[in-house]
Amino acid sequence: MSELDHPLPECPIARFLTVLDGPWATLIVRELLTGPKRFTELRAGLPGISPKTLSSRLRRFVLLGLVTRTAYPEIPPRVEYELTPAGARLEVVLATMGAWAEQDLPRTSAFPIEDR
Repeated sequence: MSELDHPLPECPIARFLTVLDGPWATLIVRELLTGPKRFTELRAGLPGISPKTLSSRLRRFVLLGLVTRTAYPEIPPRVEYELTPAGARLEVVLATMGAWAEQDLPRTSAFPIEDR
């Protein structure tokens, strides 16, 4: 049974947050907005992400239809990841999030970011 065998929430916002949970998901999309990338290119653009986390997120995005994975029959093997049209439509969401953060969130935090 895969993680996608479970139904997603009815609420569209909850569904969005379920699919793009955590910071890595949106940052992976951000990296792919500039065009197809190989696994190592994605890792280089996302300092701190583990290979396991990146692999897991990419697999999930492929299953959800947000990313395509193309394996080229070359030696050594080459695999590229690219946003599908559905994935590319997230550009406006990320741009809106960025604009909101620039306008309404200070660059330095005078308040706790996480509940501990």
